Amino acid sequence: MKTTNWKDRLNVVYSTNPDFHYEKEDEPAQATIDKGKQPLRIQLDKRNRKGKAVTLITGFTGTDDDLQALGKMLKVKCGVGGSAKDGEIMVQGDLRNKVLEILQKEGYAKSRII
Repeated sequence: MKTTNWKDRLNVVYSTNPDFHYEKEDEPAQATIDKGKQPLRIQLDKRNRKGKAVTLITGFTGTDDDLQALGKMLKVKCGVGGSAKDGEIMVQGDLRNKVLEILQKEGYAKSRII
């Protein structure tokens, strides 16, 4: 059975073996740490944003789906926009104290403002 998905064959130049099976390196899914043990850091960031301030939440350890869910929950409860990617959550505006209160109510005990 041949695979037709070209993404599976990236980094393989050529194979003369008709029965060659492409090896995929599956990254191990990083398990999400318990809420009480997440060392989240909340800080104000203005770099590369044309002077606009964003609240940046870093230190999240877990799956990308859990990061997206936490980011969405924070954005909805704060009533602002933002994004969640690469282990960071950005919430538009200076909402450090409000984000800290929300995280502590949700059970993130080790959250702190830097």
